Amino acid sequence: MSVKTPKSLRSYYDSERFEKDSLYDGPLGPDYSREGTRLRLWAPTAEQVMVNLYRQGDKGFCIGSLAMERREHGCWTIYLPGDQHGMYYTFSVRVNGQIRETGDPYARAAGVNGLRSMIVDLRRTDPSGWQFDRRPVIPPSRRVIWEVSVRDFSWDPNGGFARPWRGKYLAFTQEGTTLAGDNVFPTGLNYLRRLGVTYIQLMPVFDFGSVDEARPLRLQYNWGYDPTNYNIPEGSYSTDPYHGEVRIHEFKQMVAALHKAGFGVVMDVVYNHMYRHENVLNNTVPYYFFRQNPDGTFSNGSGCGCEFCCERPMARRYMIDSILYWAREYHIDGFRFDLMGLFDVETMNEIRAALDRLPRGKEILMYGEPWQGGQSMLRRYEANKANLQMLSTRIGVFSDDTRDAIKGNCFDARDPGYVEGKQGAFWDIGAAVGAWCLHDRVNPRAPSQIISYVSAHDNLTLWDKLMAVRFKKPDYNASPDVIVAQNRLAAGIYLTCMGTPFMQAGEEFARTKKGIKDSYRSPASINQLDWSRAASFHGLVDYYRGLIALRARFPRLGDGKLESAHAVEFFSLEPPLEGWHLEAADGDGAAWPEIAVFYNPTGSEATVSLPEGRWRLLCDGVSSSLWRGGEIIRTGSTVLLPYSATILGAV
Repeated sequence: MSVKTPKSLRSYYDSERFEKDSLYDGPLGPDYSREGTRLRLWAPTAEQVMVNLYRQGDKGFCIGSLAMERREHGCWTIYLPGDQHGMYYTFSVRVNGQIRETGDPYARAAGVNGLRSMIVDLRRTDPSGWQFDRRPVIPPSRRVIWEVSVRDFSWDPNGGFARPWRGKYLAFTQEGTTLAGDNVFPTGLNYLRRLGVTYIQLMPVFDFGSVDEARPLRLQYNWGYDPTNYNIPEGSYSTDPYHGEVRIHEFKQMVAALHKAGFGVVMDVVYNHMYRHENVLNNTVPYYFFRQNPDGTFSNGSGCGCEFCCERPMARRYMIDSILYWAREYHIDGFRFDLMGLFDVETMNEIRAALDRLPRGKEILMYGEPWQGGQSMLRRYEANKANLQMLSTRIGVFSDDTRDAIKGNCFDARDPGYVEGKQGAFWDIGAAVGAWCLHDRVNPRAPSQIISYVSAHDNLTLWDKLMAVRFKKPDYNASPDVIVAQNRLAAGIYLTCMGTPFMQAGEEFARTKKGIKDSYRSPASINQLDWSRAASFHGLVDYYRGLIALRARFPRLGDGKLESAHAVEFFSLEPPLEGWHLEAADGDGAAWPEIAVFYNPTGSEATVSLPEGRWRLLCDGVSSSLWRGGEIIRTGSTVLLPYSATILGAV
């Protein structure tokens, strides 16, 4: 091949000639059997490819380098006879006279830090009963997503987790944990069951490069938005990162335990960039997998130095293959796409269609961030808010409009939102209730496209944001009554909005990161879930718990249908009070034929009129579980407490 410069490579890759000569639809990656393993690598620009074999994943000499054979459309292949399970390997790829040693982009296992790929018999990694593991059946009306880092979940020494499992996949398998072993306040799986969320979104769990797996005792922390290997679990979350099969086995144990407990498992996937320019994709086919500027340099719409070029056919195929692999091999129940605005609409819809073809694939969740991290060279319709009408109604997006309307702009710590009394914010609150389906700013095709939330791993926690707005010098460990009330109101709003509710782990017990807004590499002491706060703020936890259960008893709030959004009717109230009512859908099993909901973001009580008939008080803004006990009936009018969400059901 004579094309050598990055600029000329850009033109070459986008040419009809390259597509005709190099578009490959056959199998890729390791194809294992006990009789032998065939390795396949797509490297159409390579002049030579060698496979290097190793006994160990981190040290030891190469025991042999073998030439691979070039086949059709740029695929290189070699057959290794005999049982190769546990054999580590790399490729030496020569392009334009330069040799790069690299891992396999399609590798299923790897040694420490993912540098050497590993041949693995995946059936040997299956935990007992894995063949019987099934995704739980969770109807749309019961979907509530809880986002957590594997490390954060169990790092707190007071969480009751086995010491070797703290910060590991296996902590999700431990039953019966309580705060400091007190047998009173649940932690871990027990806590999640009681809370009532239904999906656990795991922050990045595929192999990332920002934590050195070889130094487990070193004080290091990172969220993991720095991919190294897309098809391999992260090793630092396993009990042994040196033997490639261990992380796979323990990851599957985690998934099986969560499924057994009734939870769906969502992966936070970061296909938009990789940790470094020198990576398994770029070392194999230089510049092909990453979007380029006109001069050939890397486009940086991710804000991380490179961005994945999903519009190139083999890059798109790689992304789809990877998603399907996690869904099939690891029984994953959903995918959250980081910086989804860096992907084009066509790619996202193709992923949705590919998942739909799997058994029960239509139940697998898909949603993402509808924005980019910087200026991009993507020149197709982006998968963002502006193009929701072009996306499948089963591809959701985070609603930053809902988030900022409720609590204020996330990039300005002092900016107030509706719950802090911001003037005029009630207009956006009304739009958020109907999942923006009746609003020109966003205008989705259905509520199923909207993720309603107020906090995620990025930016300040909800608690820290409320404190920063209220106080010039917040004491984040204090618990002012007004902040607790505003927290309850924020939850009361987004958990009664249409769409799918999403929450940051610990939001329900006033999680604080001491005012640090992006704690991606802050110490574990800042990021870990403080399980003692779940006990200290057990009243707030119970408030979330009651709202989640209440929502499930009125399915129309979460059914995702456009006609449900159109059925919302608003009361004529004096701003900033907001109120609306909604009838149950025919035959949906709702506990009440109609609900009425009111929000009061002021520091004073307010009296509002009710529609004719008898109304049962379900939530008064302090207790969200009044519907569980004796009936409290209201007729004619009801009083709204300060900073409250009040919910009533017709009787």
